[in-house]
Amino acid sequence: MLKKAIYTILFLFIFLPLHPSYGQISKDNINNAYQQFVKSGKFPNGIASLTVLDGKTGQPIFTNNASIGLPTASTMKVITSITALDILGPDYTYQTKLAYTGEIDSLGVLHGDIIVIGSGDPTLGSNRYAATKSETILNKWVYKIQQAGITHIDGHVVGDDLYLNGNDVPSTWNWVDMGNYYGAGISGLNWRENKTGITFSPSSVGQPTTISSTSLTGMTVINEVTTGPNGSGDKVYAYSAPYSNIIYLRGTYGRDLKKVIEIAIPDPALELALQLTASLSDAGVVVDSLPTTGKRLLNQGIRLNNPKQELDVHQSPALKNIIHWFNQKSINLYGEAMLKSFGIISHNKSNSEEAATLLSKYWEQKLKIPASELHIHDGSGLSPQNRVTTLAMAKIMHYAQSRPWFADFQKSLPTINGITMKSGTIGGVLGYTGFHTNNAGTPVTFSLLINNYTGSTSAMRQEMFTLLNSLK
Repeated sequence: MLKKAIYTILFLFIFLPLHPSYGQISKDNINNAYQQFVKSGKFPNGIASLTVLDGKTGQPIFTNNASIGLPTASTMKVITSITALDILGPDYTYQTKLAYTGEIDSLGVLHGDIIVIGSGDPTLGSNRYAATKSETILNKWVYKIQQAGITHIDGHVVGDDLYLNGNDVPSTWNWVDMGNYYGAGISGLNWRENKTGITFSPSSVGQPTTISSTSLTGMTVINEVTTGPNGSGDKVYAYSAPYSNIIYLRGTYGRDLKKVIEIAIPDPALELALQLTASLSDAGVVVDSLPTTGKRLLNQGIRLNNPKQELDVHQSPALKNIIHWFNQKSINLYGEAMLKSFGIISHNKSNSEEAATLLSKYWEQKLKIPASELHIHDGSGLSPQNRVTTLAMAKIMHYAQSRPWFADFQKSLPTINGITMKSGTIGGVLGYTGFHTNNAGTPVTFSLLINNYTGSTSAMRQEMFTLLNSLK
């Protein structure tokens, strides 16, 4: 027994000093890396904030400026995703209904309207899913209309977008963003992610470009884009707002560029009604009246009649699959749709600001996070007025690990620099938040935000990757 005890003491004496606790190693490594990071000279008038939590216990391993509210950019999307999964559930779907009003006579004439009734589905017409592609949906609806015996419509095709009071954008978004694909508004009836493509033909450097193709109809497009030098790329911006009749295109388009420029559609419900009318015409179904929307009719003092008969109910992909593309491709529209959806479902509030306030209150109740740490204005992070602490974000990320849908959420996050994390970028702001298991097999949850840095974005990213490498 004595010999065994001596061996045990020797083992502890020899090996324990070589393996201090995980927390000590991580804290020292992270602290050293962080000090090098902030001494880089890239923050003379800026700030950095980092929170690292033990992935098992949720206890802080390292924090710096963790209680300072900062703009989030697209890292905000993880908070929206987790909130939506928690409130709506991973299998939640949106429904879009095809119906008609009035009566169908013996000759197949519908004395009424065809109505597409939206519920805010952000994937309707998207090419990201087989069942949501615009051609698939339009063909299905034309077939359903013909199957009902309708050969002639003496009314309208109406895009009913009234569920979210028409098309809107969060009030804190910048004018320079709103007309572009990433700043598309959120409608009660979205279509093809509320964007369209424009192709330019460049000329000599400094001279005007021409638009060679566009699918926009019924809009006045004023093209002020000039030709940029070879290698200058895409610096084209569209300026418009919901229900605009005029779109201004400004900036430069590289002389050697071969790219379709995507811009926001001011009225996606009308665009859907136009395309369904055209598809019906191609199939031999005559529509007498011009396409319109529920919002446009309401503005004229006309209320939609209650549908007589449903012809089809289109189900969106499950929320867990929507969140996959939301985080992989940072689709702002999806975040705004989810924000409004849980605002309506939880407290019947569809306004973005009101729904964002409800989101903050949800986490105040759930995790005791003060509302001042989640000062939120939208669901995507495009608003430069968002102010969120890295501590709050990391706590919400840690909470997600205990939920039954966590695997779906984790799969939605991109792998960047060998780490599972969501990135975020807006003017002067960069961020990363995610999960990582180090070489010793110990998990961590982290959030890193920087504001008002100097130098190029690419150089700053490399500095951030070097810092995050300390988690490995």
